[in-house]
Order: sequence, then C-alpha cells, then structure tokens
Amino acid sequence: MPEGHSVHRIARQFDRNYVGRQVAASSPQGRFAEGAALIDGRVATSVRAQGKQMFLEFDDDIWLRIHLGIYGAWDFSGEILVDPTIASANGRMGQTNQRGTVLDDAILDDAGENSLASIGAPRRTRVHVRMSEQTKGLADEGGEWPPPVVGQVRLRLMTDITAADLRGPTACVLQTPEEMLATVAKLGPDPLVGDPVANEERFVRAVRKKQTVIALLLMDQAVVSGIGNVYRAEMLYRQRLNPHTPGRDVPEDVVRALWRDWVRLLAIGVETGQMMTMDDLSPEQYRAAMASRDDRHWVYHRAGLPCRLCGTEIALEELGARKLYWCPRCQA
Repeated sequence: MPEGHSVHRIARQFDRNYVGRQVAASSPQGRFAEGAALIDGRVATSVRAQGKQMFLEFDDDIWLRIHLGIYGAWDFSGEILVDPTIASANGRMGQTNQRGTVLDDAILDDAGENSLASIGAPRRTRVHVRMSEQTKGLADEGGEWPPPVVGQVRLRLMTDITAADLRGPTACVLQTPEEMLATVAKLGPDPLVGDPVANEERFVRAVRKKQTVIALLLMDQAVVSGIGNVYRAEMLYRQRLNPHTPGRDVPEDVVRALWRDWVRLLAIGVETGQMMTMDDLSPEQYRAAMASRDDRHWVYHRAGLPCRLCGTEIALEELGARKLYWCPRCQA
C-alpha cells in the first residue's frame, strides 16, 4: 500500500501540473462515469494530501477524494513539470544522502521503485511515469498523444499537455467541502499538514491513552496519518521498542521520539521517493540502499535473516492482518 511519502509526492505532481488548469475528465472503465462528467471541463484549484489520502479541489467547491489502498496507482503521461526544490538534491543534478554526500548520478531502484524518473532534474519533456509506492518510470519521448488507455482506468484527468490515469483505488469519490473536512477530521496528524507542535501533542495523547499495542496504533490512521507496514516496522526497530507494548505503557519520551522520527523519515521519503530508514551510510552503502530495498531497511522484509546489529534472526508474525517484522533481542 502506498505510504504517506508517496501520496505527498503525487499531490505535488498535481499541484505543479494541474492546479490552475482546465481539466478534461473521463472514466474509460466506466465505474466513475457520473463523477467524471461532473468535473469535466472544470479548473483544478487546489490539492492537499493527508496521510494516505489525496484531495483535489475543482471550481464550484467540488472535491475529488482519492485513497489508493493496496492496489491503486497514478500513471502520468505528457509534459511533467517536476519540483526543482527536490530536483536540486536528487536525480541528474546529483543526489544527496543523509550525511550530505553528493552522488553524481541518478540511482535507479532494481525493484522498480524509481521515482527519480518522475521527480528528478528540472525538465519539460514528454515522458510516461508511474506514481505509487512502487514507482515505475518508462521513457516515451515522442509517443502518441493523448496516450492510449491501457488496462482498467477508473479516472483519466487531462490538461492540454499532461494526462493522469488512476487505476485500482480503494476510494475515488466526489465530496462537498463539508464532507472533505469531515474526512480529514477523522485522520490522525500528518507531519506535513498543520501545526508541528499541536501534531506532536495530539499523537502523544492518542498513543498514551490506549491499551492497544503500539504496532497496531502506528497503523491506525486515526492515530497518525501515513504510516504503513514498512515505516511501522522500521520506526519500532529504530526506537528498539517491542511492538507488543501497549500504547499507554510506552514512555512519553519514546512516544515523542517515534513522532519525531516519523517527521524525519517522511521528509526523506518525500525528497527521495523511497523509504530510506538507515542512517550514517557511506556513499557506497547509500548508493546500494537507493538501488535495492534489501539494503535500505533494518528489519522490514528480512524475516529469517540475522539482525544487522545483534545477529538474532528477524521474526515475522501476523498482527492486524499485516506482516510484522522485528528483532526479538534488540526489541525485547
């Protein structure tokens, strides 16, 4: 499932490519035909992300709510206007790791998580890119325009130069402003939305009043927005916290450390497009980690392998219908 960093990056793509432009909307699949007809020809006026959900506003106070869920993804085609503030640290202009070491070449993920294809060096070129948790890019210069519809496209949004195709979302609905605000009100704090101090306090209160184990609380979007299975496992390991500890038993300083780590990791994810959770890597180690998720995480997807620190076999269990990875010794 796309986690918070991916949704914020997608929202930034919409901000740069759609906000302020008239949008042609259609539902090639037919499942969103009525909704597409209502926004067809309108101007996109704003976009916001909160956790795993994105809200795109159109004139006359119509909001499009998208929750990608497990299978959803956006495909962008056309002239993609990338964010120069991100491109200055990533892509063909050089890539900066957490220690500030500049790497000269773009790094491509061998598992297909290559968001540098969509947010990289400043450019205006005809390309086709895929924006999701496992972002994929495919150069398509000089290709057919508008691009042919491929697969089950729930919604296509087009400007004169850019197309975005939505496939497989959990939610694709139109909302009034009141409905949008009600949806957002049910979501936990997001480090990139609202007041930083208030967000931290809200998170601390929500965690420390519950008997629910911390591993489930971190995945509860009403407690905190945007954390999914990868970030959950990694954040717990980084704090050496037993995932089965009830929220109310986690010391307040550790709860605050969890939040501040989420603030940091989310910023890295938005910048790089990848869930980098290891620190203090050499340039060579950083390059390997950006190229392969097997070198990017402490415990996630490492069941049966030795802990990187203590050598204990990483455990795997099912908790809340999701896979949980943790080290029984470091997180005892």
